[in-house]
Amino acid sequence: MTSLIEGVAIALSSVRANKARAALTILGIAIGVMVVMVIASVVRGINTGVTDVVEQLGPRTFFVFREFQAGIQISDGTRRRRPPPLTEEEAERIARSPRIAFVVKDEFTGTTVEYQNQNLSNVGILGRGSKWPEVSGGDIYPGRTFTLVEELAKDRVVVINKKLADGLFGTLYPVGKRIKIAGEPYQVVGVFNPPPDVFGQGNQPQAIVPHATYVKYLRTFRRSIDDFMVAPVEGVTVAEAIEDVIASMRSIRKLRPGEENNFDVIPQDKLLESFNQVTGMFFLIMIALSGVALMVGGIGVVAIMMISVTERTREIGVRKALGAKKREIMWQFLVEAATLTLIGGVIGMVAGGGLTFLVKTFSPLPASVPFWSVAAALCAATFTGVGFGLYPAARAARLNPVDALRYE
Repeated sequence: MTSLIEGVAIALSSVRANKARAALTILGIAIGVMVVMVIASVVRGINTGVTDVVEQLGPRTFFVFREFQAGIQISDGTRRRRPPPLTEEEAERIARSPRIAFVVKDEFTGTTVEYQNQNLSNVGILGRGSKWPEVSGGDIYPGRTFTLVEELAKDRVVVINKKLADGLFGTLYPVGKRIKIAGEPYQVVGVFNPPPDVFGQGNQPQAIVPHATYVKYLRTFRRSIDDFMVAPVEGVTVAEAIEDVIASMRSIRKLRPGEENNFDVIPQDKLLESFNQVTGMFFLIMIALSGVALMVGGIGVVAIMMISVTERTREIGVRKALGAKKREIMWQFLVEAATLTLIGGVIGMVAGGGLTFLVKTFSPLPASVPFWSVAAALCAATFTGVGFGLYPAARAARLNPVDALRYE
């Protein structure tokens, strides 16, 4: 313990005596530790935000996609034939199943929205079934959503989100106003206040119209449904509902036994798992980059410790002449190296915590620092000091006491 305290004291005095040299070493370590903490907190915030967004869809909602592509995609260079698009007939067949509560058809495009002299381009237009509020979270106020009757009648009614309402009407009451979407008049029946989410979709102007209306007036480029959002009735498990959906889809598409599905049915846990693959890969890449910063700091440790060994050669000779053993000399220099990097680790930890606070305060991302990232960052800083301090410490321990005493 005495040698440990002495090593720490010597390291602190070395930092004070060689501020510029020590600062460069500490900076590399601090950057590496800060990167680890910030990336860990951002990835955790993204995962939490995505989980919240998916949960807003309802814990039992699942999805039917034409082709689900998520996670890490690796291509072998061959062109794969795309599955057939989703159709209205398939949505209707699924909805007729006694185990299915509802099916929400979902499509998206961008176009121009006008009101008097206000003209907004590339506004997101969503074509959805009348049950869409049950899987979107948030609330509709003022006004209401469109009804099933309005959807079947292909009425030109629209629910706009708060961002679009502010852009078109300012302080005017929006419900009942007539706007033009792609040149066609629509009546505003409600204002959608979306829940906060990590992707900030509520900050983008959007309008939701009945799906049948979308098909008649707005389906111009892509002539297929993007996805179905499906929910089972009470008392039916998600697995049972998925079985019914798969059976209905295979029957409509006339797939023989043994043939693979040419569609994808994705429950929420698989959706989250695929997204976690992406964030996990992103995290690994950033860890590798932070490792480069730690490497730079480690090289600085070698340089500063070699200079320290040279400057204290006579001191080492005196200690050896008085009976100090090799392991004691080596221990002293390792403690000194570890102290230097630990200082950098603490500075990086404070900076990382500050950046995480700024991200959480000024963005919709619910970033938070996981405890393991703090422990991992400090351990990485300490082990960097020990690992890169081994060579200077070993060199100091091998010095011949007679030669060391004669060193000028």
